[in-house]
Amino acid sequence: MFGLETEFGLHLDAPNARAVTPEEVAGHLFHSVVRWGRSSNVFLTNASRLYIDVGAHPEYATAECDSLTDLIASDKAGERIVQALVAEGESRLADAGVQGQIHLYKNNTDSAGNSYGCHENYLVRRRADFRAFASALLPFLISRQIVTGAGTITRTPEGAHYSFSPRADHMWEGLSSATTRSRPMINTRDEPHANAELYRRMHVIVGDSTMAEPTTLLKVGATDLMLRLMEAHVRLPDLTLANEMQAIRTVAHDLTGTATVELADGRHLTAVAIQSAYLEVVRSHVGGIIEPTDEVARILDLWERGIRAVSEQDFSLVDTELDWAIKHRLLTRYQERLACPLGDPRLARLELAFHDVSPERGLYHRLVAQGLIRTVVEDAAIEAARTVAPQTTRARLRGAFVEAAAASGQDYTVDWVHLKLTGASRTVLLKDPFRSVDDRVDTLLEALGAGHDGA
Repeated sequence: MFGLETEFGLHLDAPNARAVTPEEVAGHLFHSVVRWGRSSNVFLTNASRLYIDVGAHPEYATAECDSLTDLIASDKAGERIVQALVAEGESRLADAGVQGQIHLYKNNTDSAGNSYGCHENYLVRRRADFRAFASALLPFLISRQIVTGAGTITRTPEGAHYSFSPRADHMWEGLSSATTRSRPMINTRDEPHANAELYRRMHVIVGDSTMAEPTTLLKVGATDLMLRLMEAHVRLPDLTLANEMQAIRTVAHDLTGTATVELADGRHLTAVAIQSAYLEVVRSHVGGIIEPTDEVARILDLWERGIRAVSEQDFSLVDTELDWAIKHRLLTRYQERLACPLGDPRLARLELAFHDVSPERGLYHRLVAQGLIRTVVEDAAIEAARTVAPQTTRARLRGAFVEAAAASGQDYTVDWVHLKLTGASRTVLLKDPFRSVDDRVDTLLEALGAGHDGA
């Protein structure tokens, strides 16, 4: 069971307008959401959450999913949902005397050096040694960026260079219950959104926002496979790092894959070696703990090719599937065409355009249309996921309730585990995220005139 939360970068391009705050832009952007949801923090009929986060960032959190294809469809649907708000937002700004274009970026940093994230959530069994359990995942997450990083142009006083991850330089701790003050790789705040006696949420905030569907497949899929082994008490190779903050930066800035990081036992290994070790452990348990499905085979194949792309310096192995390689190919070609240094502002604009979620303005969508980026799910599945919840998890119940309650005009409140009709004082507590059928929800839907078939 997993989910993704994406904080979108918000930018207003209005060079001749008066000064406008991000909060004002976000307010106009979410006007239609507030109009129907009576709040800028709502759950949608697809059971996902849409809201304005700290810093005026639009944020979309997918419904809980038990398949990677559902997760990718819901994640991509979120891009379309926030983009659909732009036209009215621009119109309302125009009415307020501000002519301009609103851009939404699925990236991780802005020009001022601020960082915002893509958070991954994995449901794990509750255990007394959670901190030790989470710590054991850190070497994997730190080295994972060589295959699942978004790629970025890093600018320093010495010049510009290409890095695997824009997020890496903004991490300051391995584990912490904070999110903004210290920004850890894994957030340990105990909010399972499920039966707290049985479950815990592994809240990973070190990953990059990624545009390419295969990158999301590998990012979440490989991490899920690792967690399956860890929960089955498989003995992993001891790759504990001596200095996690130094290691994540060393790995991020070494596109050659040859830089080493120091382990707690004194050894020095490359991120390629660390990822290869994890890949082999996972492979050795396919057919046992891990069911040998076509999806697992695809994850393992892409994982291996991603590692080889770095070790062999042959980025063409994955430059239609993994974000960092896709962007590297794109930027390299334009740099050669323009005969300019990597720090040229034109390349910065090109990189930003890659992350624009607009189908008309975004470069990612053009590359997909040209067959230069592979996809995982059909467009029809993404479009359906804009309004329909995943049907095999608790999300099915939440989505049906939101749709019926909104249509009825009755007051209601909803979160990840509660469904409540305000007037009738009826509350249903859904603590099992795996349960997609519930007689109590059917009763609520009948009260709303939806009937059993609406669930």
